Amino acid sequence: MRQNYSISPSFKRFTNENEIMKLGDTMIIKNFKLSRENLELKQKDLAEFFHLHFSTISGWETGKDTIPIERLVEYANEYSLSLDYLFGIITSNKKYYPITIDLVQLAKNLTDLRIKNKYTQEEIAKKLNTTQPAYSHYETGTNMIPTTFIYGLTKIYKPFSVDALFGRKKV
Repeated sequence: MRQNYSISPSFKRFTNENEIMKLGDTMIIKNFKLSRENLELKQKDLAEFFHLHFSTISGWETGKDTIPIERLVEYANEYSLSLDYLFGIITSNKKYYPITIDLVQLAKNLTDLRIKNKYTQEEIAKKLNTTQPAYSHYETGTNMIPTTFIYGLTKIYKPFSVDALFGRKKV
């Protein structure tokens, strides 16, 4: 089941959590599908790459399922895509070196970003519609932050880069 989240009152253009979720999913879905098509790949090709059934790829592209961030990073690495492009932060792709997700570094980057922007864990958790103890697991590296929460962070922090969050370097 998808986790809903809300954005602070300063983001008034969003009327509710479901609208934000749809917007985030729609942007990622659109750019994921568009990049696949631009690479002249079929859903079947990605299913083979990920070792998944093609219906899983179809579910991602129709919004039935959320693409796990680990899969988006794997996809971005393989096809030299920017996570910022896939999340709709930038409108054209920039090439980055591949990475391996480092939960410890990701946790440090999440913490540094929050502190730099003068938020508490409670404030960020509330904006993401989760609890402070749950959010703290992302900042300690205990759990991977979900794709939907990363999208929520793109609305909280300005400027924001998913590529920078994961420590990706431009080619």
